[in-house]
Amino acid sequence: MSMGKRTCTAELEVRLLREGIVESTHSIQAAVADDRGRVLSVAGNAETATFVRSALKPFQALAVTSSGALERFQLSDRDLAIMCASHQGSVEQARQAFNILWRCDVDPAMLQCPIPEGKHSPLQHNCSGKHAGMLAVCQLCNFSLGSYLHRDHPVQTMILSKMAELLKMPAAEFIGVRDDCGAPTYFLQLSQMATLYALLASGSSLDLERVVRAMTHHPTLISGEGQFDTELMRLTNGELVSKSGAEGVQCIGRVGEGLGIAIKVNDGARRAKYAVAVHLLRQLGWITPAIAETLSERYMLLSDVKRLDVVGDLTLL
Repeated sequence: MSMGKRTCTAELEVRLLREGIVESTHSIQAAVADDRGRVLSVAGNAETATFVRSALKPFQALAVTSSGALERFQLSDRDLAIMCASHQGSVEQARQAFNILWRCDVDPAMLQCPIPEGKHSPLQHNCSGKHAGMLAVCQLCNFSLGSYLHRDHPVQTMILSKMAELLKMPAAEFIGVRDDCGAPTYFLQLSQMATLYALLASGSSLDLERVVRAMTHHPTLISGEGQFDTELMRLTNGELVSKSGAEGVQCIGRVGEGLGIAIKVNDGARRAKYAVAVHLLRQLGWITPAIAETLSERYMLLSDVKRLDVVGDLTLL
């Protein structure tokens, strides 16, 4: 992917106001790109790099769609959706992750994601669907089940190859590290994350289209009731595909338009990324004023005395 010249603009700022008085601030960077890798607008520096974390999940799921595992094990869009999820560990969500393993005849004991604090099973971990999808590919291709999280394991190599192909970069150039769930994640520029989501939303391949359909048709599985990704996709009726990542990462694609946005809160604050997402989606015209108002009430009005305010806008390039 060609980045062109380095471009820096003013960062965004989210202010926590208590009865109108600034109590705390967060600085944020964001980039909008198209499916050809061109950066269209930016706040901060589009070349800023950070770990993509769970915003990578829709692309990790491409190993499942491209390998034939969906067809071989008769997996549904709901199964594909939970593979892309950072879920809350509800009964419905845990059962959906279990369904993947049951259909491909893999013992849930093979899951190597941790058991969340206060829970009883790795199926309740927010990454269990992603792990189940990786195990499905291993079962299909006769890969080792016990080492599926190793960076040099064939399923991880398959995932990295898919991402490298999308970004038109050599796989060897990506910096991979261990995520909290044990699976690899990667150090990407904001422009690269935005490009990935532009490609995801472009409908340019059947595999990408299937992932988007699964996520937008089953938004409750992706995060959960009241959670940002679920509510944004539900309110926009599939016009936007949205996926959060830890440490202040938020990525959104405009379905059918080949446009994506990536957001990074410099201090990692979750509340700030949701406020900025609403602000930028309104600026870009990707949501209606009514939807913007609904999201603002949910994610920017924190209480009777506290609210979040966003200062700054994207700069067109």
